[in-house]
Amino acid sequence: MADNGLGDKIKAGVNKAKGEIKDQIGNAKNDPGLQAEGKADKAKGAVQDKIGDVKNRDKH
Repeated sequence: MADNGLGDKIKAGVNKAKGEIKDQIGNAKNDPGLQAEGKADKAKGAVQDKIGDVKNRDKH
């Protein structure tokens, strides 16, 4: 099965969602460390999303 970037897109979605949850809980608990973790997860997801886009574009 060819890698069309779908795996990266799925991982991106999971990391973005996980990051948003951590960010919001950190905000609610006034926990800057947890907020930072959440922001890092969201950034990781954004990078994975772009990788998926590139892989998908290269296949077409």
